[in-house]
Amino acid sequence: MVGMLKTTIDLSAIAHNVRLIKEKVGPEVKLMCVVKADAYGHGAAKVVPVMARAGADCFGVATLREAVDLRRAGVDAPIVAWIWQTDEILEEALANGIEVAVNSLEQAHKLVKADFPAEVYVKVETGMHRSGVDEEDWAETFKVLRDAPHIKVLGLMSHFACADEPDNPHNDAQEEAFRTALQLAREIGLECPVNHLANSPAVLTRPSSYFEQVRVGAACYGLEPIEGREHGLRPAMTWSGQIFNVKPIQPGEGTCYGLTWKADKPGFLATVDCGYADGLPRGYQGDLHVGIGGHLYPQVGRICMDQIVVDLGENPHGVDTGQDAVIFGNGGVSATDLAAAAGTINYEVVCLPDGRTEREYIGEENAQ
Repeated sequence: MVGMLKTTIDLSAIAHNVRLIKEKVGPEVKLMCVVKADAYGHGAAKVVPVMARAGADCFGVATLREAVDLRRAGVDAPIVAWIWQTDEILEEALANGIEVAVNSLEQAHKLVKADFPAEVYVKVETGMHRSGVDEEDWAETFKVLRDAPHIKVLGLMSHFACADEPDNPHNDAQEEAFRTALQLAREIGLECPVNHLANSPAVLTRPSSYFEQVRVGAACYGLEPIEGREHGLRPAMTWSGQIFNVKPIQPGEGTCYGLTWKADKPGFLATVDCGYADGLPRGYQGDLHVGIGGHLYPQVGRICMDQIVVDLGENPHGVDTGQDAVIFGNGGVSATDLAAAAGTINYEVVCLPDGRTEREYIGEENAQ
């Protein structure tokens, strides 16, 4: 892949993370690995078999299309999808054995009228106010699904809003609301054998929220979900380009559109083949330090559509064309550190690589 902008995915790191999580929750709790958005940019078709061997029991995605594509790629484990429109055609997904979330009373009625066998989780609103059946509709939704012979309710699900802040009292409130919903569902006659609330940060800090299954995304890819904590996760993704030009610059000379940065002393600049068309946000100007040969160099000037410029100073390490330039990952700053500098989260950073970025995999021999 010489000359290509690429993400390098370490499958052995993903295997390590999944094994670590599975060991933490124990054999009694099922592990759902979330592989939405093409496994957070890591490539779902490639990483799902690694996760399965490392202990994943099932997989979660956002959309029906993602779920069907995963099934067609040969994944035979349970797959859950939780975002769908009420007017969306469900039959293809249900025919492929996709389990779906019920986010509203309206969606419950849609499934009943479809008269097509379905296995579902009821997503209940517990305090995030994003999606999920509102509390005033819990009872009716449970009854509607209970009375439909072609629908099997596997359990309830919900989502923490503040689990990345372990001491936030809202976590207690949401867990209590979830337990209240589960008690009501069972009183109404739903067995609900498998229920899941815990996401990555909750799995690492809140065992009371495990229930029968946990739903883990970012941690599977080695992204620490709680600022300032360290749980032994190994980041799996490195995003790198290559230097294709090195040139001198004199004091007072600038670079890129608008000449927003100017040199204050003689030095050298390196140009790297990555820009906002490849997923690197234009607004990251000044927040990025690029790893080259084990050393970090500041990105300077505008982030352009196809390229960025790096200040080499006097170039004491002899940086030259053809060398790899790490935007984040092994040999550069971590996705977490880049996120902190840019005022975002590491979840978003690993989803950035796009455009002309190619993907390669390493560590397969250690991911078995």
